[in-house]
Formats: sequence, C-alpha cells, structure tokens
Amino acid sequence: MPEPKVKILGIPGSLREGSFNRALIAAAIELAPDDVELKLYLLHDVPLYNADVERAGDPEPVRSFKQAISDVDGLLIATPQYNRSVSGVLKNAIDWASRPVSSSVLAGKPVAIMGASTGQSATALAQEDLRRILEACRCRIMDGPRLGVGTANEHISEEHGVYHPETREAVEAIVTELAAFIRRSALAEAD
Repeated sequence: MPEPKVKILGIPGSLREGSFNRALIAAAIELAPDDVELKLYLLHDVPLYNADVERAGDPEPVRSFKQAISDVDGLLIATPQYNRSVSGVLKNAIDWASRPVSSSVLAGKPVAIMGASTGQSATALAQEDLRRILEACRCRIMDGPRLGVGTANEHISEEHGVYHPETREAVEAIVTELAAFIRRSALAEAD
C-alpha cells in the first residue's frame, strides 16, 4: 500500500497578484513530486491582529487560515523582503496563527522558507527574521536547502513564472526535501 500524500500549504508573504513569491509557490506546486499535494493559500482576507477581536472570537478568515494550517502536514513559506524584514501581511498572519499560544496550530508544524526580491541580497534578512518568528511559534524549521532569489526579475516573470532553470531546480529540491523532512518529523513524533 503506497504512503499517503504529504500535504503542504504554500503561503506567499505578498498580496500582489504578480508577486515573485507567489510565482515561487506556483512553481513549487507545478514541480512537486507525485507523493506531495501542495496548495496555495493567499493572505488577502486575514484582518489585522487585534486582541480585542480575538477575545470575542476569531473572525472567519482567521478560522479558515488556522484550519488550513491544521489540515496539512507542513508549510512552505515564500517571503519577500520589505525594509530588511518580512512583510507586515506575513507577520500579521503568523501572529493570528500563533494564538492561543497553548494550542497554536503552528506548534510542531514543519516549515521550509524561501523567498525572492529584486535586490542583490535576495531575502536573506527576511528569512532570518522569519526563522526567529517561527522558532518563537515552536515550528520545526527545515535547515536546508535554502533558496533566496535575488534580482528576481531575471528569474521570474508574470508571463512565464519561474523560468530560470537553476531556480526551478532549487524550488523542486526544497519541495522534495520538505516532504522528506515532514516524514522524518512524523516518525520522530511517533517514537
């Protein structure tokens, strides 16, 4: 009997329809191995975090986001780099998903990080900040391979998506390794 598919939620940290990070997630979906089911999740509807609103009960978009995380085995996050850090929209969504701390859907969740920007430094600083944020949420963060696409306009276009061969190979490698990392994490939990 074949193993069940590994379910991964791909989250781009940008709202722009033609974003480079959304294109990275689209490429990951396209290049995912047959034993992986990878779905795109957009953060457009997640409202700004507000403890008063949370106290009254999570709004529907937040419940949907938390349920989507709960329903998968791992996360693939593609972060842009805004002012040397993660985007506000991504940080906000993580803040919602991390609550309540005692039963966060992020706790123990395997995560891989990648990102693209037009700058030369790619998303190195944003990825490090995101790693710290996710560590605080008790996620299991995959160490490698890592992918930071600098001068993203030379690797990704709105018309063709991720077209650079080495970038496509790197995206495929991350998805493949994330699936293996998720399986190893599940075995470690079972022991």
